[in-house]
Parts: sequence; C-alpha cells; structure tokens
Amino acid sequence: MGGSLNETSPAMRPATRRSTSAVPAGATLPSAAPRPPVARREPRVQEFHGDRRLDEFAWLREKDDPAVRAHLEAENAYTETVLEPLAPLRERLYDEMLARIQQTDTTVPWKMGAWRYYSRTVEGLQYPILCRRRDAPGAPEEVTLDLNALAVGESFMALGVFAVSDDGRLLAYSTDNTGFRQYTLFVKDLETGELREKVAERVGSVAWAADGRTLFYTVEEESTKRQYQAFRHVLGEDAHHLVYEETDAAFSVDVDRTRSREFLILGIDSLTTSEARFVPASRPTDEWRLLAERVPDQELEIDHHGRHFYLRVNDTGRNFRIVRTPVADPGRERWEEVLPHRADVMLEGIDFFRDHFVVFEREGGLPHVRVTDMGTGEWHRVSLPEPVYTVSPGTNAEFDASVYRYEYESLVTPPSVYDYDMRSRTATLRKRKEVRGGYDPAEYATERIHAIASDGARVPISLVRRKDVARDATAPLYLYGYGSYGFPVPIAFSSNRLSLLDRGVVIAFAHVRGGGDLGKPWHDDGRMLRKRNTFTDFVACAEHLLAEGYGARERLVIEGGSAGGLLVGAVVNLRPELFRAALLQVPFVDVLNTMLDETLPLTVGEFEEWGNPKKKDEYEYIRTYCPYTNLRPGEYPALLVRTSLNDSQVMYWEPAKYVAKLRALKRDERPLLLETNMAAGHGGASGRYDRLRELAFDYAFILWQLGLAPVP
Repeated sequence: MGGSLNETSPAMRPATRRSTSAVPAGATLPSAAPRPPVARREPRVQEFHGDRRLDEFAWLREKDDPAVRAHLEAENAYTETVLEPLAPLRERLYDEMLARIQQTDTTVPWKMGAWRYYSRTVEGLQYPILCRRRDAPGAPEEVTLDLNALAVGESFMALGVFAVSDDGRLLAYSTDNTGFRQYTLFVKDLETGELREKVAERVGSVAWAADGRTLFYTVEEESTKRQYQAFRHVLGEDAHHLVYEETDAAFSVDVDRTRSREFLILGIDSLTTSEARFVPASRPTDEWRLLAERVPDQELEIDHHGRHFYLRVNDTGRNFRIVRTPVADPGRERWEEVLPHRADVMLEGIDFFRDHFVVFEREGGLPHVRVTDMGTGEWHRVSLPEPVYTVSPGTNAEFDASVYRYEYESLVTPPSVYDYDMRSRTATLRKRKEVRGGYDPAEYATERIHAIASDGARVPISLVRRKDVARDATAPLYLYGYGSYGFPVPIAFSSNRLSLLDRGVVIAFAHVRGGGDLGKPWHDDGRMLRKRNTFTDFVACAEHLLAEGYGARERLVIEGGSAGGLLVGAVVNLRPELFRAALLQVPFVDVLNTMLDETLPLTVGEFEEWGNPKKKDEYEYIRTYCPYTNLRPGEYPALLVRTSLNDSQVMYWEPAKYVAKLRALKRDERPLLLETNMAAGHGGASGRYDRLRELAFDYAFILWQLGLAPVP
C-alpha cells in the first residue's frame, strides 16, 4: 500500500512548530539543474474496440535490454544529482528516526505446544532473529532462524512462511532473495539445526499434517504468479503428490490448518468468490471433501469448533454473516445461522477457541473486537480507549486458550500488545513499543472528520498534528490515500512520522471509497464501473481539509502506493493545480495496458476489481481514468516516482513509462524524478536500516516541497 509516514531529541526539533504563511521554496528546479534523461520514442499502435492508442515507451518493458537498465540508471543518477543538496537533510532525518527506535528489542512471546516463540533484533543487524524457549522457568533460548545469516551475500531477504510441526521438531520456512515474491521452501531440523530438505520453488502457503512428516504446500504459476496447485509431500521421500489444481485463471489456492489442529482447509478464491475443501489433519492421504461449493459473488472464511465448521459468508448481505454446518455432512442446506448479517456492521474476521469465539467487526469506520461465550451465547465488545485507532489480531496459536491477544495502536499511541482474558473481561498490556527521546503523546491531537463527496457520500478523514500548530490555513499538509481491494487504511502509529509532525506538518489519511473502511458496500462503490468515486472522494477530502483551515493551498503534498499510486496519478491528472507535490510509490499507473495483458501477474484475477478491458464498456471506463493514458500537455505538481526493478505486483515499467511520457508533455519547471531500487521488489528494501534510508529520502523531498528544507 505504499510508504507510511517513527523520536527526536529536543535539540533536533525546530525552534518553533507553529506554521507560517511563507510560500514554499524549492517548488521548481534550480536554473543550474542538469538536463533529465530523455527516453527514446519507439511508436507502437494498439487498437481495441476501434480505439487507436499510441504507446511510444512500451520498449521499456524489455527488462533484459541493456538500454532499459541504462535508462533506469540514468534516471537514478539524475534524481540523485537534483536532490544532492538535500543529502545533509536526509542524514539528519535518518539519524532522527533511528534515534527513536529501540534497536535491540524483543517481541512478546506467544505459545504453541511446549514452546514460546518470539523474535528479537540486535543493534546494527538488518533483520530479526527468530527464537523460542521451552515453556518452563529458566529454559534456554534456541534460535530457530537467523535472517541475518540467511542474508549474507544477498541484497534482499524476506521471510515467507514459518510453520513448526506439531511435535516442535521441524520448521518449514520459505525465503525470497530477489524481491520478486518468489519463495523457496525449506525444512529445518530444530533439534540438530541441520537443513533437512529443500522442498520446492515458488511456494505460497504451507501447512503440516498431524504426523509431523507430511507437508502440504501450494505453488504459483510461473508467468502469472497465481497460486494454482496444491501438493502433499512426505519428508525424505521423492514424491510430491498433486492434490489439487485450479484451472480458472481468476482463482488462487491456499492451504491452512484450523486452530483446533483437527483439519486442513484448502481455500480456492477469486477476489469475489470462494470454495473450500477439507481433510482431517490426522489422515493426510484422504481425499479432500467439499465443504462449501463455489457460488458467484459469495466469499468465505472457514474455522472449526467441535462438531461444526463455522463460515463467515456474504450470501445474504455484502457485510457477511456467520453460519455453522456439521463436520460429518457439511452443506448449504444444513447451514445454521450464528450471527446475522447487519447492514451497518462489516464482519472482517473470525477466531474460534474452545470456550469462546472472537469476531472482528467494523462499524462507523472503526474496528471492534466482539467476544462470544460458546456455552451461553452471551457476547460483549472489548473496550478501546481512543476515538480513532486500529486494533488487529495478535498471534493466537492455541485452541485451548481463554486469553486472546490483540494489537492496538493509534496515530498517537505506539503499537501495543494486549492479552485479553475472555472470562474476566480484563485486558493486560504486555508491551508498548518504546519511542526513545522523550516522546509525549499529549503534545499531539488526533481526530476524525468527514468530507462530503460530490454525490453526498460522507468520506472519513483521520488526521494528526501537533497541538501547537494553528488551524489557520497556513500549515503544511500531507494527505495519504489508497482506496482499493476493500482494504481499510490503518490508523497506525509511526515514530518516523514525528520528523514531519515536529516540523509543523499536518498529516491526514483519506478513507475513500474502494477501500473497506465502511464495509463491503464502501468497497463496491469504488471499484469496477464506480472506480472514479475513489478519485473524486480524494479530491473532496483535500478540498475539505483546505477549506477547514488544516493546511495552506500552496502547501499540500499527497502520497499513495501501488493502487494508491494509481489514485495519486489519477487525481494529479484531474486536478493538477490542487497539489504542490506528489509521491507515487510503486504506482499502478498503466492500468489499461496492464489489464489488457493476461500474461502478466495478477491481471486475470483482478478483472473483478478493475474490470476486463476486453469488454467494450469496461475498456471505455478504464480509459477515462488510467493515469498513463490520460497524461496531457500542461503543468503538473512536483513528482517523485519510486519503483523497484524486481517488483512482481506493479512492474517497474509502469512508472518508468509514466515518467518518460510525462517528461515529453509537462510544461513547467517543477521536478519530475524517478528512483528505481535495482535490487528490491514491491515493498522496497528488506533491511530495516535500508528502509529507514528510503524513508529519509522521501521525507527530504516532502520537506523541500513544503518549504521546510533548503532549496536545491
């Protein structure tokens, strides 16, 4: 979803935090700035539905062409040259952010079987060390996986799955060393520390059977990256038995184990439709049985308790209900309602335990935790202390548990781990992330306001600012948006963000349609042939913030990543004069060309989010907002566009083409910068220090454009 906006010593803070009405300096390039790279033009004409489109930069797709790499490196060099005067500011920002972090730290342990698992970080090391101890006083630490050791000689390292066998002896884990999100599955013997087996390439999900020898895993189709096959494998044997293959390109497969440990579940899902199959974990060679058949526009989540499977399903309403069906003979005709659909409450997830079940609900744009006693049916919501916040499940691995772990944070409260006793209804704070350097949440104000969209929809905005920043239409303002796939924008804390807040920047988050902030209908109203609502909602949020005096019209910077980068690209085309500057992180800006190419990862599966442009009406609608297609001659805000060469979700060439085309069209002297990470993927750098340096780079650009940094 792109970057998010973590403490400084008083000496690092500006002398005054009250904003001034000064017009930002540095909005344009200095007269001595170098000339930007000019991509060659190689005309290619595409015609669909009688519409002829010229694409002069399609050649940038040729990743193996030395000219492509040369162009990307030239863009990087140009960006670094333009921003070189900001290098001291970048170092200061990096030092500020690093100073707020407890670099050597440990997570709260979670229990599974005879062990308690946790991870820890060590000052100077990029990656966490994963550990465990036996659940007994004085038990010594055992390192299960040291990602720093795995990263030696690699420019990128990411952990995928981490699954321990029931007896605690074997660890199945997967890693990606390119950023392309292609994971290799290994099995490690935790008693001897030896690598037992390299199981498979391009692995997604993994689950152990109860015998501790049989492993189920899914693999992706190489070209489209769709998880399409599920295998059963017994360690030490050569055979890998295909147990399921999905032939519909819109669907992917996933294998999981119920918390009760009694069943393995095979989920088969598109963006809008689900199917589920099951097999007893104690009988892994049994045939998979159908639990819930595939019904168009019906989505499922499965859990198990006793003699029943429980399903979160949206068959009677978009916001889901909960039903149960007998394990012995599951079927739609035997669904029994447990919790009905409610038009104003979205059911986001379910967790079942021996004596209770927990439902994550979303009402009024905020998440809630609902706990129900399985014996009496009595339920209550967990009390949460702030008006604007995020709450999410922690690690709850054990079925026979009366304490539920959840994680809580807000724009002013650092990430906090709570253990909630579901019987006594009491919450115990286990850990709150330390913010070093004297952070005081009382110095900051957070609130929820609403903008009115052009069709009358009330669009929530969450914001945070220093209390001593005046609401007098002079402050620098940062606005973030996403608005796709039904994902709510999390109201998360970031100690890094203090580097903007303490310089007087007001930070806001637009909960636009297309996201899930107000339930499934909110998503529906911002996808497919209603996608433009996402963009007009964002513009309405920007205008409302300015009209209410939260920031100055000439000091508004916006940001979005991935599908949020599409949002930013679209609104920059719609209202270029509204924004001082914009950051587009791994942006999905070439929507029309990408959705016409079914050989690319994700395309077919995402017809249900964006539409299928092979259908004339959907083609014409996408054409109205596709950022790349709709670039026109004229003036644009200052733009920093960031991508990664090994991105598997939004290919690097989308932002590269976007920048190349815009260079040929823009009629102003404001900076247009492209930065490509040549050794990472969709999430950017994998090491925690490297990520901080990337963020310092972004913040320096933001502060420059807001007039809070030296003019290059």
